[in-house]
Amino acid sequence: MKAGESALLEVGWELGYGKEGNFSFPNVPPMADLFYEVELIGFDETKEGKSRGDMTVEERIGAGDRRKMEGNVLFKDEKLEEAMQQYEMAIAYMNDDFMFQLMGKYRDMALAVKNPCHLNIAACLIKLKRYDEAIAQCSIVLSEDENNVKALFRRGKARAELGQTDAAREDFQKARKYAPEDKAIIKELRLLAEHDKAVYQKQKEIYKGIFGKAPEPKPKQKNWLIFVWHWLVALFCRLLKLGKHKSE
Repeated sequence: MKAGESALLEVGWELGYGKEGNFSFPNVPPMADLFYEVELIGFDETKEGKSRGDMTVEERIGAGDRRKMEGNVLFKDEKLEEAMQQYEMAIAYMNDDFMFQLMGKYRDMALAVKNPCHLNIAACLIKLKRYDEAIAQCSIVLSEDENNVKALFRRGKARAELGQTDAAREDFQKARKYAPEDKAIIKELRLLAEHDKAVYQKQKEIYKGIFGKAPEPKPKQKNWLIFVWHWLVALFCRLLKLGKHKSE
C-alpha cells in the first residue's frame, strides 16, 4: 500500500468476538464477521519503542503530542501535506475507541492534543483551498467544544471562501462573542459587510438595467377650446352686467 490508499480487511467471527459476540463497546452480535476499512496515513520507523496497544494512557497522549509538534515544524516550513500526515498520526493515537474509555482529566489531556491537530489540519486545508475538508475538521472540534474560537473562525473562513456568507457570518459572530477584541474576527466581519454592500449595489444596477428609469410624467396639455369658451362666457356675463347697469 501507498500513503493515502485504503483497504478493506475481513476478520471471520472465529477470530473476532466468537459465538457470544460483545454487548459492551463495541456492540457486536454473536458470530458476526468484522470488516475494517484501513487507510495508510503514512509510515516511518517506529519512534516510541512499543505499539499503541501496549502503551499507557499517558504514553499514548505523549506520543500524539510529539507527532503534533513535528507537524508544527513542517507547517512553519510550508510543507503542508507532510504536516497533515503528522497531525493525522497524532490523532490516530487518540482514536474513537481510546477516547471512549477516557474520563475526567485524561479525556481533557487527550483533547488538548487531538483538537489542535484537527484545527491545524484545517489551517493546512484552507491554504490548499480544500475548504469543504477544512469545514469538516473544524466541525469535529466543535462537536466536542462548541465555543472553540479557533474552530469557529477557521470554519467561518472556509465558508466565506465557498460563498456561504450567512453561515460564515454566524460563525464569526459567535467567535466574536467569546473574543470581542480579536482583530482578525473583526476584519472578517467587515469584509463580509463590504461584500454584502457590493452585491447589493451590483443587483441594484442589474435591476435598473432590466426595468430602466421610470419615465417622468408628461405635463398635461391645456385644452385651448375650453379655455376660449370659458373666456367668452365670462366676457358675455360681464357685458350683460354692464348693459343692465346702464339701463337702470
